[in-house]
Amino acid sequence: MEFLGLPLTTLLSIGAGAGALVVVAYILRLKRRPVPVHFVKLWERILREKEATSLFSQLKRILSLLLQLLLLTLLIFALGDPRSAAAIIEGRNLVVLIDASASMQATDGTPTRFESARQQARDLVRGMGGSDRALIVQMDATVTPLSTMTDEIPVLESAISSTRVTESRADFPRALRFALDSLVGLSNPEVVVISDGRLGVSQDAISLPLGEVKLSYVKVGQRDINAAITQFSVRRYPLDKSRYEVMIEVSNTSKEPLELELSLYGDDTLVDLTKFRVGPGENLPRFYPNLSGASRSLEARLTLANGERDTLPVDDHAYALLPERRRARIQCVTKGNTYLEAALLLDEYLDVTLVDPASYPVLGQQYDVTIFDNVTPDVAPGSGALFYVNPDGDRSPVKVGKGSLEGVGFDTWDKKSPLLRWTTIQNVNIATARKLEPKQEDKVIGASFDGPLLVMGRRAGKPFVAMGFDVRDSDLPLRISWPLLLLNTINEFVNEDTSYISSYRTGTLWRIPVAVDVSEANLETPWGAKQTIPVLQGHAVYLGQSAGVYRMTAGPPDASVQVAFAANLSDVQESTIAPLDSLEVAGKVAGPVEGFRVGVRREFWIYLLLGVVALTTIEWITYHRRITV
Repeated sequence: MEFLGLPLTTLLSIGAGAGALVVVAYILRLKRRPVPVHFVKLWERILREKEATSLFSQLKRILSLLLQLLLLTLLIFALGDPRSAAAIIEGRNLVVLIDASASMQATDGTPTRFESARQQARDLVRGMGGSDRALIVQMDATVTPLSTMTDEIPVLESAISSTRVTESRADFPRALRFALDSLVGLSNPEVVVISDGRLGVSQDAISLPLGEVKLSYVKVGQRDINAAITQFSVRRYPLDKSRYEVMIEVSNTSKEPLELELSLYGDDTLVDLTKFRVGPGENLPRFYPNLSGASRSLEARLTLANGERDTLPVDDHAYALLPERRRARIQCVTKGNTYLEAALLLDEYLDVTLVDPASYPVLGQQYDVTIFDNVTPDVAPGSGALFYVNPDGDRSPVKVGKGSLEGVGFDTWDKKSPLLRWTTIQNVNIATARKLEPKQEDKVIGASFDGPLLVMGRRAGKPFVAMGFDVRDSDLPLRISWPLLLLNTINEFVNEDTSYISSYRTGTLWRIPVAVDVSEANLETPWGAKQTIPVLQGHAVYLGQSAGVYRMTAGPPDASVQVAFAANLSDVQESTIAPLDSLEVAGKVAGPVEGFRVGVRREFWIYLLLGVVALTTIEWITYHRRITV
C-alpha cells in the first residue's frame, strides 16, 4: 500500500494529535458536577439502580469513544489517498487530442462528428483507472490545452465540454509535438487521437519519432458526400467601379458525381443562379464577368440540386467584399498638359486638383496621389503616392543619367503588371526619353533595348512610378493605352493606400493593414463577439478560425478608421471529409484504445469516506435512540 496524498509520517502525527484531543474531550465529558439536594432518602432507590447499571454505562461510553476514534482514523487515511503498489505502477499518462477542425462539423455524427468526438472523450476519461491521469487538448490551427495532467474526472469532463469546433485546418504535427513534450519522463505514456483522420497534412509528412509513446486512434465519421466552394474572389473594373467580375471554384470531393446549384448574392439580393454537374474529384472554375448591382458584399451559396445540404455545410458558403467606392484625391503639379488633364477626366471617382509648380506644396491638404508633370520638386508631406512624368535632377526617385535615348519604344514589358492591364504598350513610339538608372530593389515595368522607360518602387515608404519621357514627345497620347496606363497606376496606388482587403483563409495568421498609428484595434466577429487585438508595425494581428465578414475599428472615436474584410475556409483538403480507417505516424500505425471501462474507480479514499458517512449515520441513530448515552 502506498500513499499518494499526505505521507505516512504526517498522517501518524495528525492521528496522534487528533486522537489525543478526542480522548481528552471524552474524559472531560465524564466529569460530573456535584449538585446538593434535599431529602436524600428519596434518591437512595434510584442511586442503587444506577449503580447496578454503571458497568453497562461505562461500556457504552467506551464504545462511543472507540467509534469516534474509528471515524478519525478513516478520515486521516482518506487524506493519505492510499493506493495499491500495483495500481501505481500500472497507471497511464494520457494526452487526449480532440480534433476541432472544420471537417469535424460534418453532420454524419450525433449530431456532428465533433459532438461524437466529445462523447468518445467523455467515455474514455470515465473509464480511466484509479491511477491513470489525462490531459485534454483541443487540436485545430493551434494547440490549446484545456486541463492539467490530472486524474480528476470532473475536471477532465469540464475541459471536454469547453472544446469548440472551428473552421480551419488541424495542425496535427504541432499537436503531436506538444503531446510528446508533455509526456517526457512520465510512465506508460499514451497519445489518444479522436478524429476523422483528416488532419490537414499527408501522413507521410509526419515523421516525429514516437519512441515508447503508445499512439491510439478513435475514428469518428462515416459519409464522404461533399461539395465545396474552394475559391472566391471579386474585383471592380478600374474604369467603371460600378461593375465587377467574380471568380468562383467549386470542388466535388466525393467519389460520385453531384448535381449542384450555385447562388450568387450581392448585398443579400440574388444576382445569379446556376445549376451544373461536377464529377468526382473535379475542380470546376466559374467566371462571372461584367456584373453590377452590388455595392459592398457578395456571398456564394452552394447546395445540392434537390435543395438539400451536403454532409459538410461549413464550406457551402463563401464571402467577399468589394473595395469601397470612394473619390480619390489627386494632385497634379503641372505647368499645363492637355493630354494629362483630359485623361484624368475619364474617371468620375477622381477629385483632381491642378497646382502650378510655383504654388507647390499646398499646405494642410492630404492627397492620395500626386502627379509631377515635367517637374521634380521636394516631396511635401500629405502628397501620397507619386507618379513622375519625365523626372530630372537630384530629386528624382530614379537616378537620371547623362544624355538621352532617341527614337525608342517598349521592347520589353511586364505582362503581369497591373499598370499595363488592357494596354498595348509595345506599339508606342518615343522620340526622346531620359536614361533612367533604377536601384536594385526597383521594378522595371517597361524598357527599350537601350534602357528602362517605366520604373516602379518605393522611397521613404511611399510608392512611386517614374515614366522617363514626356508624353508629348511620343504618340502615347494618341492611343487608348495612355489613359489606361494613367488610371491603372492611380488605381494601383489608391487600392494600396486604402488597404483594400480580399478574403483571408481561416486558420492562418492575418495581418490586417491599419491606416492610423495605434497599438490595438477593436474587432467584431461574424457572430457579433467583440475583442481587442494588437497592432504591430501598422498591421492588426489576428488568428481567425471562422468564416464570415469581420469588422475592425481603430483609432480614437472622433477619428476612427473602420475596415471590413471577409474570411473563407477555402481548403480542399479540409473539405475532403471521407474518414480514414487508420492513422500512421513515422511508420507506426495507431492502435485502438484499450483498457477503458466505465465503472467505479478503485480509489480507496472514496470507500473510506463512505465508511465515515456510514459510521456517522450509525452513531447518530444510536445517540438518538439513547443506546450510546
